[in-house]
Amino acid sequence: MAGSVFGKELVMTTWGESHGAGIGVTVDGCPAGLSITEEYIQTYLDRRKPGGRDFATPRQEADRVRILSGIFEGKTMGTPISMMIENTSQRSGDYGNLATTYRPGHADFGYDAKYGFRDYRGGGRSSGRETAGRVAAGAVAARLLEEYGVRVQAYVSAIGPVRCDPSRFDTEEIGRNALAMPDAAAAAEAAEYLKKLMEEQDSSGSEVTCIVTGLPAGIGEPVFDKLDAVLGQAIFSIGAVKAVEIGDGTAVVQARGSVNNDGFYMKEGVVSKHTNHAGGILGGISDGSDILLRASFKPTPSIFREQETVNQDGENVKLSIRGRHDPVIGPRASVVVETMTAFAIADLFLRNRSSRI
Repeated sequence: MAGSVFGKELVMTTWGESHGAGIGVTVDGCPAGLSITEEYIQTYLDRRKPGGRDFATPRQEADRVRILSGIFEGKTMGTPISMMIENTSQRSGDYGNLATTYRPGHADFGYDAKYGFRDYRGGGRSSGRETAGRVAAGAVAARLLEEYGVRVQAYVSAIGPVRCDPSRFDTEEIGRNALAMPDAAAAAEAAEYLKKLMEEQDSSGSEVTCIVTGLPAGIGEPVFDKLDAVLGQAIFSIGAVKAVEIGDGTAVVQARGSVNNDGFYMKEGVVSKHTNHAGGILGGISDGSDILLRASFKPTPSIFREQETVNQDGENVKLSIRGRHDPVIGPRASVVVETMTAFAIADLFLRNRSSRI
């Protein structure tokens, strides 16, 4: 299958299916000498794994990462880093009625149209479980960026009609509530909203915001590999993402140039900006401000209420999906956005070493 590779200097290749033996990833291009451990990578995977918090699928996966190559005595060797996360809680019987029926909102029909064959047990490669490998790879990238003082953090900024209030922003709160929101009041309100939807056998959309701090100016390529273009590819490649915004995003449609332009000024000998409508990227290159990115996730397509669909025989049928599913994607996907952002930036960061003598 083509399309399982991302990056040019720092490269990840993911493999595995949701109900196969395991999920894995190989990371190539990481410089030697970077200190990293399974425990460090595990902290990222624990934020993504199922069964770990309220409003997440009850599928119980330990998601324990095993480093198979590329690291010796706690340091990278400059060789390919291979990692595996075993699947230990497959229940393929939950998907038996989907062998010949296309789930609304899923990739089933597209897979059949493309390949004439698909793994119907949870979606195979199109399952959200594929992102476990990405998170492991992105943890390596995040660790690399830490060496240069670059920090990447993502959180859920909205669930359905409930949006975080910037005046109540609390970084510590992200890890305290089940919805990865930095606003305790918004998290409580969103929890009540989700409980109501679950009673109605429905699901909710969500928004994840990612902020990158400490990235110097000059990262990104000026044409096809613009920083925002590469970030867009990275985030759009995450299942269920339907929109990606940088800076003010779609709000620029109603803006005036006199307002949207970020004025420059000198601050302690450094070129700075009065505002950051551009989200830290101008002309596809970082400008030294924080990178501001938002990803919009559609509602979880697996819902328990009856839906209309068709089967492989071209018959109109009714479908009630069984199994274990999240009522909202954002809380577990926030770390996927964070690590894919880190990987995209780390790749361009390494490529930037050859930009001038």
